[in-house]
Amino acid sequence: MNPPILLYNTLARKKEPLRTEQPGRVTMYVCGPTVYNYAHIGNARPAVVFDVLARLLRHDYREVIYARNFTDVDDKINAAAAAEGVPIGTITDRYIDAYHEDMRALGVLTPDLEPRVTEHIPAIIDLIRELIERGHGYVEQDHVLFHVPSYPAYGQLSGRRTEDMLAGARVEVAPYKRDPMDFVLWKPSTPEQPGWDSPWGRGRPGWHIECSAMIRQHLGHTIDIHGGGQDLIFPHHENEIAQGTCAHGRLYCRNWVHNSFVTVDGQKMSKSLGNVVRVRDLLARSPGEAVRLALLSTHYRRPLDWNAQRLLAARQALTRYYDSLSKVTQLPDLPPVAPDPEVLEALRNDLNVPGALARLRVLLTQLDDAQTDVRRAHAKSVLLASAGVMGLLKQSPQAALTALWPAASVPFAQSSGDTRINTLLAEREQARRNRDFAKADALRDELEAAGFLIEDTLKGAVLRPARKEQA
Repeated sequence: MNPPILLYNTLARKKEPLRTEQPGRVTMYVCGPTVYNYAHIGNARPAVVFDVLARLLRHDYREVIYARNFTDVDDKINAAAAAEGVPIGTITDRYIDAYHEDMRALGVLTPDLEPRVTEHIPAIIDLIRELIERGHGYVEQDHVLFHVPSYPAYGQLSGRRTEDMLAGARVEVAPYKRDPMDFVLWKPSTPEQPGWDSPWGRGRPGWHIECSAMIRQHLGHTIDIHGGGQDLIFPHHENEIAQGTCAHGRLYCRNWVHNSFVTVDGQKMSKSLGNVVRVRDLLARSPGEAVRLALLSTHYRRPLDWNAQRLLAARQALTRYYDSLSKVTQLPDLPPVAPDPEVLEALRNDLNVPGALARLRVLLTQLDDAQTDVRRAHAKSVLLASAGVMGLLKQSPQAALTALWPAASVPFAQSSGDTRINTLLAEREQARRNRDFAKADALRDELEAAGFLIEDTLKGAVLRPARKEQA
């Protein structure tokens, strides 16, 4: 029997052994994107983090049911559709396809279920009807609202007082509310807005009820893990708990897991600052595996600052791994081996991927130091099995190295008109791949003597003319 997986439970505010309703079976629901634009790096972090968790769960449990939704009806989607003069489905289908493409490039496996809100309107209406019947919902001015004072435990997840929750939160104060904290379950739609018939008139669901309804339909009344970004703790997940608990009269979720924020060069990512980093823009400059490794280099509960150096470091690290693997490609594949116990121990300790990566570097050294083909073959198999739990080192070494350092990115000295300079630059890049750093340094000196300075960038080595000293 495997050791227990410890996860930091936001509700308990501590690490706890994973508890599941059924032995050997785990259900996990993660809030997915609202699909009105391309995915950015903040969308990618939870996708990658919970992909690693899903891989670990599949290693340890006989049955895993992982659901990640798409919010495909939303005011931002409505605005995008109106701007183009198309139905909302045109917008959402476009960006769902793009999201799938981007996540595949990052090595994110498709979850077992990907429910869309628009496919669950009847389930949403049924859940709202039950909340009204139980005295937790009410109808006012064509809106249906959840009455927060009817659930005394409200606020336990976020740990906020009522006055703190009202201040600066995404809480709409409206005259039809009985209490300022009450939130919308169903709202009316104008003729030009998407809408569905309901007992309360033509309208559309509120944001929070959507996830609760999809969870109930696909995973049951109580789920084992609910994941998402830290920004969803309040109000979204707080409201989910209230809805699910009050509708069913039982526990909504056992373990709440949240990843922390992503900043860009030390600043919050926002359109106003012009620093929103889209995944597909990164993929145009760097392999998806490097982006994935960069996202995993900081523990999921700590803020991650995205910058060029982080991505460059990931590319360099992957180069070292694939360089070593390229030297043992001729060895026969062994029967599947288990991942390294210390890698699994780190991952089972609240998904400590940085700790697992540190152990992976030890396994790489063991591969490099192995003296016989038998030992090299075993070290290779353990390394690949251990990296595989994190979704890493899945490519052939040659394909990976070509993607990491494409030939087109090496000779950037064409403007010099000197073929010899380009040759030296290419030789230096090859020396770096071979980890022959003494040769690489010697070639750097030769290039500098010829009047060029080398700058190692995300696109490879760039030559720049050296500035001459002023007389």
